[in-house]
Amino acid sequence: MSKQRIKQLIEACIDQDGLTETGILGVRLFRATQAIPCVPAVYEPSVVAIVSGSKEAVLDGHKYLYDDSRYLCCPMSMPVKAGTPKASVDNPLYGVFISLNQRVMTELALEMENFGRALPMIKGGLRAHGIRLAEWDEGFTDALQRLLQLGANPTDAAVLGDARLRELYYAILQGEAGLFARQAFGAGNAIARPIAHVSSHLDAPISIDDMAARAGMSRAAFHRRFKQVTTMAPIQFVKSMRLNNAAMKIAAGMTVNEAAIGVGYVSPSQFSREFKRMYGQSPRQWSNSHHVAIGSA
Repeated sequence: MSKQRIKQLIEACIDQDGLTETGILGVRLFRATQAIPCVPAVYEPSVVAIVSGSKEAVLDGHKYLYDDSRYLCCPMSMPVKAGTPKASVDNPLYGVFISLNQRVMTELALEMENFGRALPMIKGGLRAHGIRLAEWDEGFTDALQRLLQLGANPTDAAVLGDARLRELYYAILQGEAGLFARQAFGAGNAIARPIAHVSSHLDAPISIDDMAARAGMSRAAFHRRFKQVTTMAPIQFVKSMRLNNAAMKIAAGMTVNEAAIGVGYVSPSQFSREFKRMYGQSPRQWSNSHHVAIGSA
């Protein structure tokens, strides 16, 4: 099993930049042949693996550069800046995006505990700051190749896709990012619950008290634990999630007002003010200068 074979499988399925569906739910391939600076994005629970070129993600000032030696693991929704600053026609970026299914990952994490792979006690809980890079080990490479080989045959993908994807999830949980991912998906990580709620309810009012209640913590304890996990205070996290989502919508062609309403802003002036403070441009200036290929970031 080799990364070169994985690259060949990806190249055979892609004829344009951006994301390409594989026929397996949650598994998409991507290509970039032009440099894209880091722009606001939201990473949903996922693993991103690069087989050619490199990609960059920035979370609250922490930079993560990854290529065919390390993949990115993001077990909870995170507001980031991401791009492909070194991609070119002569040096194209090829990779695969794998969504992490909450139910399946939790089942696997609990099964591992039940069969003697209990998580070690770590004072303070999850501290890995939202995302983690992990080595491409043999188990991950093998499982990823077996999964992508299904793409050549729709029947194989339909019949075997879920099983092969579960195999890849297990390889991730056993790998360098395994402890980090198991803490995020295991029954004990309270912070994942309010983050998942925020991610799916950005257009609704969100209070810190409600987030703390979903985590089963006092407001003060929740604030401390949340910052350990994400590096951000809860209010900063919610604002970043809203503005990053809005920036993505605007770059994709949505009007400024629609994007603002879609992420929970009722005051256009407040939205414009906070947007400019975050990105250094008004939403309309952003709209004119940031039409990026969806999926390239």
